[in-house]
Amino acid sequence: MRHAFDLIVVGAGIVGLACARAASECGWRVLVIDREQQAIGASIRNFGFITVTGQRAGKTWERAMRTRDLWEQICPRAGIPILQQGLLLAAHEQGAEAVLDEFLKTSMGERLLDLSAAEACERVPALRRDGLRRALFSPHELRIDPRTAIAALANWLRGACSVQFLWETVVRSANEGQVETNRGTLYAERIAVCPGPDLRTLFPDVFERRQTTLCKLQMLRLAPRTTGRLPHPVMGDLSLVRYAGYAELPAAQEFRRQIQQRFSAELENGVHIIAVQSADGTLTIGDSHHYGASPDPFQSDKVDRLILDQASRLIELDDAQVVDRWTGVYPSSTRDAFIDAPAPRLRVVSVTSGTGMSTGLAIGEEVISEWR
Repeated sequence: MRHAFDLIVVGAGIVGLACARAASECGWRVLVIDREQQAIGASIRNFGFITVTGQRAGKTWERAMRTRDLWEQICPRAGIPILQQGLLLAAHEQGAEAVLDEFLKTSMGERLLDLSAAEACERVPALRRDGLRRALFSPHELRIDPRTAIAALANWLRGACSVQFLWETVVRSANEGQVETNRGTLYAERIAVCPGPDLRTLFPDVFERRQTTLCKLQMLRLAPRTTGRLPHPVMGDLSLVRYAGYAELPAAQEFRRQIQQRFSAELENGVHIIAVQSADGTLTIGDSHHYGASPDPFQSDKVDRLILDQASRLIELDDAQVVDRWTGVYPSSTRDAFIDAPAPRLRVVSVTSGTGMSTGLAIGEEVISEWR
């Protein structure tokens, strides 16, 4: 029997769209189904920062490099502006320099620049100069606006790649060859389930076996009056104990011990700083990390203040006004991502590390490559 579609994708977040894109490249007939009217989850509630440097060594770093290249190809085709490029990681705290030195000796540090404090401030004049010791500059990263980029990606897939979309449709079950929805049964040669933070509706046993929980984060958007443009996204010291590419180094583990008492509240709340800037001049800063099976929906003012205080230690924010606050929720596990195969023509795909924008396009290619 010839099915109506070669692939049905459940979920229109970045992972689902990545699978749809890779399948469309093969000439497959693709349908994407989502319960919402548009993507409203973690895929639009992030920095839009395709981060390479600092990702876990090995597979995750390789996926990030591939995903970065794919975004660079897709953005002009899909009408997605690239707002910033590169990454500047500033070291203010004593002990951070040892982490930079150790990271530069790894293969992931080969194309990075080791900057003095003066050179760093020349690249990013808004950096807080007080106590700045050194910085690393990475040329790899790209930054897009997730609030508009995910919708633009879906529109491009529909228009230029002939991917079909079925919005406001709930998938109640998925089996090899078919999905049951509130609109009836749909058939396809292959099914890719990409449910984001919904760990219970479809294949809860897969997520339980892989010890998956949820992570809640807090982020803010600021409107500064005088802060100059950030030519590059910026990270600070606490990222060295948060991002696995740094945090797994011996020097980073010693650095964490050094700062444990001084930044106990930040570490307890998983706070580290990324600052990016949009075309209108507003800054997006964050974030925090709290884990649990059912994270509460409330935004903590205490955590927001920790984020703002740390951000003001990193860049000049003296007159900035908060214009937006939000939370995001994404799946989290000990592994950065997984592709599970409950049946030969069925896949459950999840990025379980908050790196969907940075690694999702490469993971989508892997899913389709397995079937090809």
